[in-house]
Amino acid sequence: MMEERRTVTALLLLVLGHLTTALEVPLDLSQPPTITHQSPKDYIIDPRENIIIHCEAKGKPHPSFSWTRDGTHFDIDQLPNVHMKQRSGTLVVDISNEKAEHYEGTYQCTARNDHGTALSHNMVVRQSRSPLWSKEKIKPIVVQEGVPLVLPCRPPAGLPPPIIFWMDNNFQRLPQSRRVSQSLNGDLYFSNVLRADSRNDYICYARFPHTQTIQQKQPITVKVLNLDAINDTVAAFYNDTDLFSEEPTDERRPTFLTPSGPSNSKMVLRGQVLEMECIAEGLPTPEISWTKVSGELPAERTTLLHYQKTLRIVNVSEADAGEYRCLARNDLGSVHQIIHVSVKAAPYWISGSPKNLILAPGENGALTCRASGTPKPAINWAMNGVPIENSPNDLSRRVDDDTIIFTNVQTGSSAVYQCNVSNEYGYLLSNAFVNVLSEPPRVLTPAHQVYQVIKNHQALLDCSSFGSPIPEITWFKDSRASTLDGDPYKIHDNGTLEIHGSQTRHNGKYTCVSKNMLGISENHVYLEVKEPTRILKQPEYKVVQRGRAAVFECKVKHDPTLIPTMTWLKDDDELPDDERLVVDSDSLTITDVTDSDAGVYTCIMNTTLDHDTASAELTVVEATPTPPVVYELPDPPTDLELTEQKKRSVQLTWTPGDEHNSPIEKFIIQFEDSLHHKGHWHNLTEVSGMKTTAHLKLSPFAHYTFRVLALNGVGLSRPSPPSRMYKTEPTAPDENPADVHGFGTEHDNLVISWKPLTAIQSNGHGLHYRVMWRLKGVESDWTAVTVRNTSKFVVSGTPTFAMYELKVQALNDHGAGPEPAVAHGYSGEDLPLAAPDNVHVQVISSTQAAVHWDAVPAKLLRGHLKGYKVYYWKERSLHKHNHHHEEKQILTFSGNHTHGKLPGLHPFSLYSCHIRVFNGKGEGPPSPIQQFETPEGVPGAPSSLVITDSNVDSLTLEWNPPHDRNGHITGYTLKYQPGNTQTPHPNAQPYPRHPTHRAPPVSEDFGNVSSAIADDGVQISWEYTGPEKDIYVEYKMKDSEGEEWHKELVNGSDNFVVKGLKAGVSYLVRLVASDQSDLPLQHSRELLVSVPAVASRQVDIATQGWFIGLMCAIALLILILLIICFIQRNKGGKYPVKEKEDAHTDPEFQPMKEEDCTFGEYSDNEDHKPLKGSRTPSNGTVKREDSDDSLVDYGEGGDGQFNEDGSFIGQYSGKSGCRDNPEGPESSEAPSPVNAMNSLNSFV
Repeated sequence: MMEERRTVTALLLLVLGHLTTALEVPLDLSQPPTITHQSPKDYIIDPRENIIIHCEAKGKPHPSFSWTRDGTHFDIDQLPNVHMKQRSGTLVVDISNEKAEHYEGTYQCTARNDHGTALSHNMVVRQSRSPLWSKEKIKPIVVQEGVPLVLPCRPPAGLPPPIIFWMDNNFQRLPQSRRVSQSLNGDLYFSNVLRADSRNDYICYARFPHTQTIQQKQPITVKVLNLDAINDTVAAFYNDTDLFSEEPTDERRPTFLTPSGPSNSKMVLRGQVLEMECIAEGLPTPEISWTKVSGELPAERTTLLHYQKTLRIVNVSEADAGEYRCLARNDLGSVHQIIHVSVKAAPYWISGSPKNLILAPGENGALTCRASGTPKPAINWAMNGVPIENSPNDLSRRVDDDTIIFTNVQTGSSAVYQCNVSNEYGYLLSNAFVNVLSEPPRVLTPAHQVYQVIKNHQALLDCSSFGSPIPEITWFKDSRASTLDGDPYKIHDNGTLEIHGSQTRHNGKYTCVSKNMLGISENHVYLEVKEPTRILKQPEYKVVQRGRAAVFECKVKHDPTLIPTMTWLKDDDELPDDERLVVDSDSLTITDVTDSDAGVYTCIMNTTLDHDTASAELTVVEATPTPPVVYELPDPPTDLELTEQKKRSVQLTWTPGDEHNSPIEKFIIQFEDSLHHKGHWHNLTEVSGMKTTAHLKLSPFAHYTFRVLALNGVGLSRPSPPSRMYKTEPTAPDENPADVHGFGTEHDNLVISWKPLTAIQSNGHGLHYRVMWRLKGVESDWTAVTVRNTSKFVVSGTPTFAMYELKVQALNDHGAGPEPAVAHGYSGEDLPLAAPDNVHVQVISSTQAAVHWDAVPAKLLRGHLKGYKVYYWKERSLHKHNHHHEEKQILTFSGNHTHGKLPGLHPFSLYSCHIRVFNGKGEGPPSPIQQFETPEGVPGAPSSLVITDSNVDSLTLEWNPPHDRNGHITGYTLKYQPGNTQTPHPNAQPYPRHPTHRAPPVSEDFGNVSSAIADDGVQISWEYTGPEKDIYVEYKMKDSEGEEWHKELVNGSDNFVVKGLKAGVSYLVRLVASDQSDLPLQHSRELLVSVPAVASRQVDIATQGWFIGLMCAIALLILILLIICFIQRNKGGKYPVKEKEDAHTDPEFQPMKEEDCTFGEYSDNEDHKPLKGSRTPSNGTVKREDSDDSLVDYGEGGDGQFNEDGSFIGQYSGKSGCRDNPEGPESSEAPSPVNAMNSLNSFV
């Protein structure tokens, strides 16, 4: 036996590596099933919801699942309301048409694949229960003041047990104290009762946590009376018999209400919670204390509850067994109780559950199932769910109590082993597989992972790997000069590299190498050691007057690569949501301080790796009277410090100076670059006056010095002392030159120019430019040249006017700038090679002609087209007396025009013209000369007019021909008027006399301006041959001094009708051409237009025969109608009202009927017959719209109740004195002839 034990010990030493590491097999490799998730052993379900029993497992291939219930196969195929989730063993039971209690039982899940079978633990499924309280009638409890009292609760047994609490009718918890408290079983204990305990709503509630339901016991009534009150009460109900005859209750020493007896015992399981209680009665109320007789109470696991009446110890261990004493004491004495506690233990793992075992063929290993318990548990092994003694024999496997030893395993020995450890208090079931594999190493940790750690802290670099046999892990740094082993490095069994007290020198690249007999694998990770976060300037204790401001500073230094987050707390809680509290990056400002702001303020600076904290207290005091406020310039800021120093930025912090009663509005940050502009300070940025820090963006290759100025309502402070110099490292340029252009100065060159970079834009020494060019549209490489200290470069030997692509890139000693954008330019221009073709002239009028031509092809322009120039000149006049030659005139048309107009020509003349195209270099050759003739035009005025002979009745006139004949003279028109009379000659028309006004110059672009009288105005017609402009017709009265011209826009037409002119008035009309600014540039000659007068034919309509006849016919017709109406009214005769009144003069013979409010005499049927010639409604009333003889229609009024002789006519009007008539008062009396005639006379 001893020899076998030695053998086992030797084998265990051989497989120690397998016991200390638990390898995770990648899911792409074959492996037996592993249970990954299962429902708890004691599974209580809600009967209102579907039952879900979890069972999840992994394996390769994916496992299949089956279930047992109460030890027998659970066939879910036979149960339509039970199904299993796909690729899972989880059961789902639909209880919508079932009761949950039908599915109570003990369930176990099995997961199997080709390599083994895994079992879940037993899951006891029970539905939760929350039964109702049993019906009972609780009598009122009458007790004497000072005696103890117990109110029982006795809740119904539920699953799980309910939570008990006592409340009143208003759902308020009943107050508890040392005198009144609730026991562990839910009863309410009174050590002694008081009169104040009397109430009728002691209610015990039971809350069932699983279903979240609450059950209520019937209320209990308690009446606490003194002895006299009790006797009086009982005498009334029990024939004067006293209920209590002893003396009134006096003070007494304590006695225990629970537990009872001198000693008690209690058993608790290891790991559970031990609760013991002692409740004593007495007067005064006793105090409870606890001690352990055989040792000390475990302070970290012990809690006293319910006013020290309950002792609770969590996570009980065997050491907690023993005797516990509770002591109850008051002024009259004490009493104690001994409770014996025994600790039992359900099975528990000593060194963890068995681990999966991965072995290579030929290797040795062991599965260990080491557990303990009280009493000692039994250990049973199974393989693939079958007891191991019933499993197939395997020579490589041997069971030795809690260990299975494997020697020289071979492929095919893979299986899942179950270890079941149990005693009377519970069991443990664990699956562990043995997987026989041959696999080369693989590193499972992600590649190139970056680990960050704070300086002087521990660093852990992972190297999780897998292989079979288990690979060996080695670590290297950077160049792999040597393996990392020994202080400060430590390699853990799982491959993790630990570095104690990381330092900056530990930054770098680390290589993890995993190696076994089948291969090698490696992975690279990186370590970055960061500077710790430290609060440089902590907030200070502040005493601030009420209404003033308090500022807590918290300036922090941290690693520049970490992002900090500042958090402030007040009294270890979040800051109040108050706009008066302003949190800045390094300060907390509280404005208008109040008493509620007093407290401890804590600054917490967090980064992703560490944090630092500091606190200060604020005390608020009463404000004191202050002298008159004096406002001054602020003091300059101090303590400038640079933090978070990066290549392109830095953080500047400062301390504000005294603001001198005027709040600082802003801070201005200035800088000096001593490398490029020494002695010159430039504004960099501005920040709010509430801030004391600024994040500054910087340029490379500069020597920065900073200073800060403060601005308040008075003005700007003096500059702060400058900060220390901060030098930014040079680097390649960030930008390239701007305004890149290409042009030519000669026909065979290209000048490339650009705006050079400034010194600070250069980013380093050795600024130069790479100039690149190539022909546009030609697949060729860029031609490049490098130049320095210039802003242009001339490329010679280029083709004339060719388009080039251009690039200019900035470079320095540290590299090249970004890829430059492509610009475009042209090489030099030369004179155009061709003249415009197809030139022809179209004469428009005697003073204007239009010239047309074809554009010169672009390839012959040899430059940028600037336009065309038309050269034209007058060769001679077509009149035989005029032969002079005029100078050439030039008309320039910019851009790509192919036509234009030649203005200002002389009528009746011969002209010549040619056209040249021009570019930036000059003009091209002329086109062939074209000649054209202008037609005759209006001649000029005679050059002279003299009177040679004058008689009494005659004059002799002589004149010379006009200088500008503009054609053949065919005659002269002589116009005259007498000088001493206003009567014009009948055959002579005087010249119009125009008022003096300033007008635009007369233009020859308007021709053939004429007028014609139209139906709705005067039509003006014209011809316009000038450039495209806005055309207006303007007009005004002839002799109206100072009157503005009326303007009408007439674009797009050659005629317009002027409307609204006054008849018989003469108007001046002209046409005006304006440019876009609406300033009149030119106008036509003024045209005199006379609007003819319209003869007035005002005829008096009253004298017209047709009108008189019409009126007579209308009057005759009206008269006939009135006569007919009058005759119809008189056909009824005279009504005999008076006779009826005389026959019945006695009122007794005229009784009134109550039912219809009429007199009996007149209610006879005969009297109610319709009157002759009138229409009466069937109800006997005469309405106004139905009566043709209403007096109202004839002006007599509608309110009359008597006729002309005073007789009553109500019976004929159909109206009664006691009846409302919505149509108004009416009368059926026939009108008299007199009234009828009066009405007729009134109408006529």
